Amino acid sequence: MKITFYSNYLNHHQLPIAEEFIKLGIDYTFVATTPIEEERIKLGYEDMNKKYPFVLRAYESPQSEQKALELCVESDVIILGSAPEIYLQERLKHNKITFRYSERCLKQGLWRLLDPRLLLNMYKNNYKFRQYPFYLLAASAYASWDFKVYGSFVNKSYKWGYFPQKIDYDINKLINQKRKNQKLSLLWCGRLIDWKHPEKAIYIAEKLKQDGFKFEMILIGTGPLKELLENLIKRKDLKDYVKLVGAIPASNVRKYMEDANIYLFTSDYNEGWGAVLNESMNSACAVVASHAIGSVPFLIKHNTNGLIYKNNDINSLYKNVKKLFSNQKYREKISINAYNTISETWNASKAAKNFLTLVKILETKQKNNFKNEPCAKAMPIKQNRMYGLIVNDK
Repeated sequence: MKITFYSNYLNHHQLPIAEEFIKLGIDYTFVATTPIEEERIKLGYEDMNKKYPFVLRAYESPQSEQKALELCVESDVIILGSAPEIYLQERLKHNKITFRYSERCLKQGLWRLLDPRLLLNMYKNNYKFRQYPFYLLAASAYASWDFKVYGSFVNKSYKWGYFPQKIDYDINKLINQKRKNQKLSLLWCGRLIDWKHPEKAIYIAEKLKQDGFKFEMILIGTGPLKELLENLIKRKDLKDYVKLVGAIPASNVRKYMEDANIYLFTSDYNEGWGAVLNESMNSACAVVASHAIGSVPFLIKHNTNGLIYKNNDINSLYKNVKKLFSNQKYREKISINAYNTISETWNASKAAKNFLTLVKILETKQKNNFKNEPCAKAMPIKQNRMYGLIVNDK
């Protein structure tokens, strides 16, 4: 089978799924439509477009661009990510199986429903092709409903996401490593920006201190809210509890996750997917996450492999964190189940195999029997109904 994936440039989140397709004997090409930005290179990011032989750099020459267009016709399946729509238009002339790979389109707010530019874009690039073999790989639990509002991908949406590198641990050794912490360790990681809400971690630290819990909290990242956070830590007298460690290499972030007992994921609806959820669960952290994050309803089963709090509700967040502090056996059960979720189900190897099965299902019109895993049907759930459906908060 020949599969071609079109996107802007190859990154570390897309590499594992590419390598898994190749392991399965797939004739796989990643078409990079733009070079990586110079700013990212300066920040230490690798130019992966030039590192791997399966990457076609369409931007380098007219010949490469022509080859990218030819692959639209030749491939058995194409996946269209962040790439020019000309590839979609060329592909669907031939009525062949095509997937759009997308996070939600309304993450900036439901007000965008009436944005004339978005309406036109959705018509030209999605709705117009509703009768074609054109499907959605939903990289957000909210994407299916967002697209359905515009009449697109109705009953044609499937669970997908980002599949960062999976690390195989001896889970008992990893849990024992976490037990060695003299105080429970909480971790937060991300850019220090408004919609990731790092300030919520500081408020949780304040409540934990007030209730007499012993803990340490580490925030990894940099951004415009750094000064605000430093002032909060100082004002609330949390300098002995909370540390801002700045930006560090991705490999070192995983080491912090391996040591942490609890991971706080506090973003709002602007977090399209949130690959740190995959990574922290893979590292056997007990995660407490906002229900607004795109990956959360797909990956977390509340009270089983993680805890979900109601977005923007600090009391809901603290109640869930406190549960983890109060019961070590419960916390470790959550941690082990989180690890198993990534190790067994939500990883690139499983996703690649399920994807090939999904293609056969679509070709032969068989029933899709996947449940709570990559390529299962992604049901359209309205934003204001999601929390009640995924959390039985009694």
